[in-house]
Amino acid sequence: MRKLLVIEDDGGTRELLIEELSEAGFEVLPAVDGRAGLEAMLRHRPDLVLCDIAMPVRSGFDLLRALVDGHPELADIPFVFLTAFADRETELAGRRLGADDFVTKPIDFDLLVEVVRARLSGSTVRAARSPVQLSDREAEALTWVARGKSSGDAAVLMNVAERTVNFHVENAMRKLGVGSRVQAALAAARIGLIRP
Repeated sequence: MRKLLVIEDDGGTRELLIEELSEAGFEVLPAVDGRAGLEAMLRHRPDLVLCDIAMPVRSGFDLLRALVDGHPELADIPFVFLTAFADRETELAGRRLGADDFVTKPIDFDLLVEVVRARLSGSTVRAARSPVQLSDREAEALTWVARGKSSGDAAVLMNVAERTVNFHVENAMRKLGVGSRVQAALAAARIGLIRP
């Protein structure tokens, strides 16, 4: 049974993660903050780490920095951030530190299980074939969203009306099953539908 370390300071979210991931067939080890998470990694050497970013004592970013700087023996363990911060800058900062993936809160547990399975199999979510297909215009509009452009700016760049940009972004959001433009851009980038 593959062993997952869940580092999450919110008790309710932590319990939900333990329950859902256990039902999916994983052994789940909990930790309440980054300090306890590092201790658990050193003690148990999990197969994968799921880690919140905003935590007391030691944040997820601080934990990943500590791993990179001081524990190269743990470098091969896939590290996935769980975060309510669905913005591009947070994801870029995490990837620069060495995060393998991001799952946005509120958590879609079906998606989370697929991300975990893909990471444990050694493949990446980007390399996986996506069941979601975006039109060229939807992908182009989301690419501009991912680059921080407003609908008005994207309209100028795409040489279309602003409402046309919004139409394509809303279609992409519906196809990707997310509730915001930023979540759509991040989801599309994660599964290789756009390259920001």
